[in-house]
Parts: sequence; structure tokens; C-alpha cells
Amino acid sequence: MTTTTPPPTPSLAQRAAVHVMPTYGEPRATFVRGQGSMLFEADGTAWLDLLCGLAVTSLGHAHPAVARAVGEQATTLVHTSNLYLTPPAVELAERLARITGWSDAKVFLAQCGATANEAAIKLARRHGKAQHPEKVRVVALEGSFHGRTLATLEATGQPAKHVPYEPLSGLVDHVPFDDPQALTAAVGDQTCAVLLEVVQGEGGVRPVPPEVLAAARDACDAHGALLIADEVQTGMGRTGPWFAFQETEVVPDVLTVAKALANGLPIGACIAHGAAAEVFGPGDHATTFGGNPVTCAAANAVIDTIEQGGLLGQAASRSRRLVAGLTSMIGTAPYAAGVRGRGLLLGLELDAAVAAEVEAACRDRNLLVNAVAPDVLRLAPPLTISREEVDLALATIADALRAVAVTHP
Repeated sequence: MTTTTPPPTPSLAQRAAVHVMPTYGEPRATFVRGQGSMLFEADGTAWLDLLCGLAVTSLGHAHPAVARAVGEQATTLVHTSNLYLTPPAVELAERLARITGWSDAKVFLAQCGATANEAAIKLARRHGKAQHPEKVRVVALEGSFHGRTLATLEATGQPAKHVPYEPLSGLVDHVPFDDPQALTAAVGDQTCAVLLEVVQGEGGVRPVPPEVLAAARDACDAHGALLIADEVQTGMGRTGPWFAFQETEVVPDVLTVAKALANGLPIGACIAHGAAAEVFGPGDHATTFGGNPVTCAAANAVIDTIEQGGLLGQAASRSRRLVAGLTSMIGTAPYAAGVRGRGLLLGLELDAAVAAEVEAACRDRNLLVNAVAPDVLRLAPPLTISREEVDLALATIADALRAVAVTHP
């Protein structure tokens, strides 16, 4: 009797290549488990995660408080639609009002950062059109990133991302991220909103200068426009306080948050106060899955855990350690030229366009970071990262820099 050898079982990457749209390029690793700051492959290989799923898992992977909240809610009530109330959604809105410091805040719960920003843009346009039918333009900053829906893509100040989807509406005006005079000149009576990040994440971990924030606030006040702060990446303690604007002199009318809000579950929120909170009425905006009880329960657990664990203070301490270690590489490790960012959203500036090579060298050493610009390496570790893990990451980055210097022409 002859036997035939069964064909080899295809890998997960091979299966994905058949049925998953390749919008993220070739996968660089496959993970099956996470715990704290670590991710694990099927064979047990451990990786130190200094990227947090793009600033999402700020409590680390598989945090017990979040897992417990999700499990309890999933066995109680998963979905009702927004025709009805659920306690987790109302409680989350109350918590968000408290941590923003806006007692009159009202919240629209969305599914992600793009849909939170989409809600904010619609709110601003509704507010503008109530003043004048042509008050619909938005001013945004070059280098910004606000999402991938058509409206948020157009607001994103990265023209290369626009090209495949043009023509766009033509209703967004972009100005340099560091030029307050240009921003002031761009805002006029047809402007309904200025949309900006306090720290540009995808734009290279670039803090927006205080003068630009102040100019945006003054211009909005002068022309009856709304100031929208996109804190999708910077919110929930990532830069120090709950929200990055809280370390500035400027208070926005509308705030968007997502990413770390539920530590990995899909959620976003558009938060408004003052007159902006009264713009939307019944039928003005909607979503099927926004305010889902399970994701809201996770978000409530995230807020409670950060508060009860003193994680804002702990994150500040870890930031100081990480910044000091990165700064010490300048002049001692190849390419290291500077450090920028805030809190635990940091960029290591390089003196050559080798960030992609350094990212790959870190990956070879089981450390996850990413090249957010040709000459900038982004680090966004969890707020819960330990001192020992910070030191391990620093040693690995320094080793990766030296390795690239050896092989790079």
C-alpha cells in the first residue's frame, strides 16, 4: 500500500494572503498571546512591546481589570442599539466629562478615532451652518493625521494619502504646523472649525507649538468657529495628564479620543462642552455600535484602573527614565540626534534617514517600535511598563543603532 504525504499546513500569513486585503503590507510577526508589556509567538518567543498597538494597549496586554469587566458585561448584555440606554454608556459619558474637567460636557460614543473625528467635523459643520449656509470649511495642519474616512482623510495633512481618492471636497485648508500667522490668516468667516493634534503622532511625534494653539483658539473665537482637539493618540494619560491640552493654556470646544480608551477594544468618543455641546439633536448623527455596553465597560475599567493605580504619576516617572536614557545616546550611539514628544509618546530623532532600518534591527532583537518618519523612531510603551523593561528597551535600541551603523553605507 502506498501512502501519500498530506500537504503542509499553510501558515497564518499564507492564509491571510489569500483572503485578507493587503492594506497593511506584509505582516512582520504573528502573535497569539500578550501579557503586560510582552507579546508572545506560538512557540513562546517573547517580544517587548514599545508600540502598544499604536498607542492603544496603555494598560498592557490582557489587563485583568479590563478582562474582568469585558467578561462580566459580555455575559450580561452585549447590544441594544442607541434607541435605549445602558448603564456602561452613561457611566462612561459621566467619567469622560469628569476627566476632561468639563461639567457640562456631552459625549457622542463612536467606534474608533476616525469616526470620532467624523462626528466632530459634522458637529462643527452643523454649528457653522446655523450661522451661515457657507460656513463649512475646516483648517488643519500639515503633517497631521485624523483618520481614513473621506472627511478625516481630507483633514489629514499628508497629501500622498489623498492622491488615490481624489477628487476630495476641497473644503479643508492646510497650514504649516508651526506657523501661527499662517493659521490666523487661513481662518475666516467660512471656517467652521480648526482641527489639530496637540502632539502630532503619525506626523513624526511633533508637539504643536503653544503659539499655534493660542492662534487657533483666538481665530476660532474671532470667527465663531469651533476648536477641535484630536487626542485620539495623546489621550488617556499618554502624554502625562489625561489629555495633552490640559498641559497647555488652550481649551478646545470639542475633544476626540479613541485608541487607549478601552485598551484595545474598538471605541471612540467625541466630547463637546459649552455651546458646542448643544449642537446635535435627534437624527443629526447616529451609529449602530457606538456606546456598545461591552466596550464601554472596558473603557470604564480603564479609567478606574488609571485612577486607582496612580498610573498618570507612574507614567511620568517612566517617561523621565526613558527620556534620560534616550538623551544619553546622543553622542554615544550612532545616529541618535535628539528626543522629542511628551510623556510616553516619544520620538528618537536620527541624523540620517535610517529609521526603517533601526526599526528592523529592533525587531530582529524582539523589540517593537516603529519608524514614524524617515529619521524618527516612535516609542509608545504602556503606562504600566516597569523600570527593568525601560532599561531593556534602551539597551536594545542602542544595540540596534550600532548594528545599523555597521551595515549601512
